[in-house]
Amino acid sequence: MKVITNVEDLKAVYGEPGQTALEKVTAHLTPAYRRMIEISPFLALATVGPEGLDCSPRGDAQAVVRIADQKTVLLPDWRGNNRVDSLINIVRDPRVALMFLIPGSNNALRINGRAVVAVEPSLLESFAMNGKHPRSVIVVTIDEIASSALAH
Repeated sequence: MKVITNVEDLKAVYGEPGQTALEKVTAHLTPAYRRMIEISPFLALATVGPEGLDCSPRGDAQAVVRIADQKTVLLPDWRGNNRVDSLINIVRDPRVALMFLIPGSNNALRINGRAVVAVEPSLLESFAMNGKHPRSVIVVTIDEIASSALAH
């Protein structure tokens, strides 16, 4: 089997990205990206740690994250299976990627950034629903955000 083993060979197969693809990448939320996030009830959270990679599904009845400002999103960590693999990784290595999927759309939105696990009581209480609140909130600082069309 022939495989690609260096970047030059990879670029020879794929070429350079188009200008439109490059222009979609920003370092902060734009109004269009904000709207996409506000209607997304699901994302995949990717983290990295000494044991390897982790990708965890996250969802909610409405928007899965809260937008704090143009550079920050807040992801509540609701009770789950208590494996906390993603949270362990974030504590040791803050690099994260969020992939938002938007129902009824063939677009996805990706955020690359750095995260911390916050347990500030007032922050946890601000997410209260039906008398419950998350155990922690993942605070993501955006380094890069971009949208892309999903392949058919």
